[in-house]
Amino acid sequence: MKDVKGKVAFITGAASGMGLGMARAFGAAGMKVMLSDIEDTTLQAQVADLKAKGYDVAGVQVDVTKEEALHNAAKKTIETFGKVHVLCNNAGVGVGGKSETCDMRNWRWCVDVNLWGVVYGLQAFMPLIRSHGEEGHVMATASMAGMYGVRNLGPYNAAKFAVVGMMETMMAENRNSNIGVSVLCPGAVATNIGSSTRNRQQEYGGAAVPSDLDISNEALAQGLHPDVVGKQVLEAILKNQPYIFTDPNMRKMVESRFRKILSGYDWADSCDALAGAKQGSLQRK
Repeated sequence: MKDVKGKVAFITGAASGMGLGMARAFGAAGMKVMLSDIEDTTLQAQVADLKAKGYDVAGVQVDVTKEEALHNAAKKTIETFGKVHVLCNNAGVGVGGKSETCDMRNWRWCVDVNLWGVVYGLQAFMPLIRSHGEEGHVMATASMAGMYGVRNLGPYNAAKFAVVGMMETMMAENRNSNIGVSVLCPGAVATNIGSSTRNRQQEYGGAAVPSDLDISNEALAQGLHPDVVGKQVLEAILKNQPYIFTDPNMRKMVESRFRKILSGYDWADSCDALAGAKQGSLQRK
């Protein structure tokens, strides 16, 4: 998008952390912003604060595990601002544990929020972004845990890898459209995701204090300020940057993964089972 002034953005997980940082950056750039979050009291307080700063914002409570909630939020966004140009699927929860031992309710909660919440957001908002024919942008918050397998974060890694794959697919599908696509893969950012079990719905076991296996708020507190990430996301939208990394020092993690992947191809070149075998190609333009 070449110009965002006057354009409309919708953000999930916007009552705190990176979502709030995006709302602040977007509002300062002259955008109209619909903030959403599961924590309504905190959400409304932040909306009031942004309005006091002169930003054109509104808020709607949303539980991203509920498909209908995203469609209702999309309807309210159109009723409030007339259009929507930017979607930020940002809401997320941090669940620790190994894939084979993590409680199944936490597995479902992590996937329902971090993955299905993105799917529901895309289904609710992408048709609206396409409908007016103007430039648009869609972004989803993944993680460096979506680029590299981090120990003891089985469910979280699985969901975030899926989000990266989904957004990369959308990049290919929208290569020739006027809709930009980005995936945000932050490193350590000073958010409260480590205490996200405070909002765990009853169907997943209810609210609870963080586990020792969950992402640590104490460690995250030393990370990047969320407002910096908000500004970075705005810059990425304006420059149509597909991958948004917050910590360039973590490049080595991705390079290590790529080396391992390429070594797998080196092995395949000399694999006895493949010698002389005929196979087609799944490559697509």
